[in-house]
Amino acid sequence: MAPAAMRTAAQSLSGAKPVSYWLDDPARPEALPALTGDEHTDLLVIGGGYSGLWTALIAKERDPDRDVVLIEGHEVGWAASGRNGGFCAASLTHGLANGVERWPDEIAKLEELGERNLDAIEAAVARYGIDCEFERTGEIDVATEPHQLQELREWHEEIVGLGITGVDFLDRDALRAEVDSPTFLGGLWDRRGVAMLHPAKLAWGLKRACLELGVRIHEHTRGLDLVRSGPGMAVRTPYGRVFARRVALGTNIFPSLVKRIRPYTVPVYDYALMTEPLTPEQLDSIGWKGRQGLGDSANQFHYFRLSADNRILWGGYDAIYPYGGRLSADLDQRPETFLKLAEQFFTCFPQLSGLRFSHAWGGAIDTCSRFTAFFGKAHQGRVAYAAGYTGLGVGSTRFGADVMLDLLSGEETARTRLDMVRSKPMPFPPEPFAWAGIELTKRSLARADSNGGHRNLWLRAMDKLGLGFDS
Repeated sequence: MAPAAMRTAAQSLSGAKPVSYWLDDPARPEALPALTGDEHTDLLVIGGGYSGLWTALIAKERDPDRDVVLIEGHEVGWAASGRNGGFCAASLTHGLANGVERWPDEIAKLEELGERNLDAIEAAVARYGIDCEFERTGEIDVATEPHQLQELREWHEEIVGLGITGVDFLDRDALRAEVDSPTFLGGLWDRRGVAMLHPAKLAWGLKRACLELGVRIHEHTRGLDLVRSGPGMAVRTPYGRVFARRVALGTNIFPSLVKRIRPYTVPVYDYALMTEPLTPEQLDSIGWKGRQGLGDSANQFHYFRLSADNRILWGGYDAIYPYGGRLSADLDQRPETFLKLAEQFFTCFPQLSGLRFSHAWGGAIDTCSRFTAFFGKAHQGRVAYAAGYTGLGVGSTRFGADVMLDLLSGEETARTRLDMVRSKPMPFPPEPFAWAGIELTKRSLARADSNGGHRNLWLRAMDKLGLGFDS
């Protein structure tokens, strides 16, 4: 980084609060009391992020008489659900390309289920009056290098060949008429497959909806262990126990109470910045009247979008895996990454020189080797789990909730018949092999970005095995 660019980036960060912009909101609800003593219930949901909240809500929608308890180790929406970029995608497969590669025979069904899932989220937001700034503006994948532009052209032709509509190729001029950056060479605009929203307000709204339907929620209540108890299960908490006929695990990146599935995920720390609100003149200088979400096409990619009050969220690029999969609040802040992100922001939007960042934060994503969620049962069908959303869980966690409830019911459905639901990703190896493999993959991906997209022998071998690393 040149000294002048470094000074500009550093100055822009001087007043940034070290907390998620989404969680730094006076609308944040008070935490509910922790569970004390023993409780009995039909269904216990563990985890108060999107995965658990959707599971509890849909369980009550399916059967209003079912008794449901949800426990959360901190506060609802505190982890990934309150720190993400607010991109709510229809895709259940971490993008169409990943789905076509892994499940070509199922991709039409997966796309249909994904569209229906996003429609259902939009309907639930309206039905329960959740003010989460939902805008179905779509997303543009942006090329900033010539090889990326060629790849997007070829991919668009393949999409058309698959009979998928609503995705348009934009050349340089058409893209810059939508959002103006001198780095943009072209893009693909998925017009209906992605919505923008306020992620924390979605979580808080789901919490309120659950309470209105009769779900009992206990915050600051960790599930410490999971054991058989008669015909059901028992979960010990710091101040009590929950006895449940069925249990749904929505703990994602946090260590699963079903220990055998822990090797299937690793934590990846992702980081984001939020600017102060743009003035009308600053907004005019970049256009962006369509308010789409954007993401560039590099392996080390950025994602960026406008908030309701016309701030720009700018995140991604660095994906940090801590040795041993360590989870720590200390890793939520990484000044060297924030400095890098700020410098890259002003490269993308030089016309916004002088703009400052109000917030800088990070958080852990549950990454698996196939990039998409995996599902399963334990304890003879009394427990269901979903994990591994790999940074695309704002929308797909609702689908995962439906899958978990299907599995717990013992019914075979269109969802449970999917190979995506029946299969598992490759587990990550133990240390030090996990760290070494991830570091080699990250360096290889960075090299490919700077070498016309050329993938080295290591990446080609990973591709052949269907393995990867992403955030």
